[in-house]
Amino acid sequence: MSTARLFFVGGLTSYRALFGFLSPAIFIPSLLVAPIFQVLLFVYIGRSAGAESDTFYLVGNAIQYAAVPCVFAMTQIVSEERYQQTLGFILVSPAPRLPLFVGRALPVVVNAFCVSAFTFVVGARILDVSFPSSSIGGIALVTLLAAFSCTGLGLFVAAIGLVVRETAVLANVVFGLLLIFTHANVPASRTPAWMDAVGAVLPFTHAIEAARLLADGASLGSVSGLAWKELGIGTVYLAAGYLGLVWLERLSRSRATLERG
Repeated sequence: MSTARLFFVGGLTSYRALFGFLSPAIFIPSLLVAPIFQVLLFVYIGRSAGAESDTFYLVGNAIQYAAVPCVFAMTQIVSEERYQQTLGFILVSPAPRLPLFVGRALPVVVNAFCVSAFTFVVGARILDVSFPSSSIGGIALVTLLAAFSCTGLGLFVAAIGLVVRETAVLANVVFGLLLIFTHANVPASRTPAWMDAVGAVLPFTHAIEAARLLADGASLGSVSGLAWKELGIGTVYLAAGYLGLVWLERLSRSRATLERG
């Protein structure tokens, strides 16, 4: 019972305590307004270039923007604890590491899903884009899988934060990579093979492809392979993040980087 409490209650408490963007003055512009402007930016670029449809850019960017709550929030696990001088106390505690760190990922998944869902709804209203009613549930499912997958990547980035000084820059780099390599704004047919290979092992790529097919009227069963790939990628990143935290925790002790700000 104590492990379950640490996973659910501890994760939620940590999320509320560490993440300053939960303040409405920061949350609304950064996680609700900004993704709409990102969608509109690429939509109007696409219209000017005569490239893809509004739906193409709405789906790609609504899912891709989940990287902000996923990656940045997970890196806060290390950076904010270090800033508040509490990271050392957490790492010397006898609490099991799996529920301690992975439990903090659950609220991030929910937050990322809500950000993407909000972007879908508001973006569709602004752009007058409609989706088949039969596709709504499937799009919601693959969006949730994308949020889970990217949160796993965020946990891996958080682990690196145990041995590097600045995690915000690293998180921005990861966000840029996800924007470029996941085909959020450029179809796979127009990118070189090496970029496709990189995108195939990143979160979002398969979820974005599945969501676009669903938006075009495909059934959920027809995109199940893509959904399973997204889930598998997320699981691998989550496991790598957890193992990275355990290993880099030991390394950070030997290098005395735990409380280095």
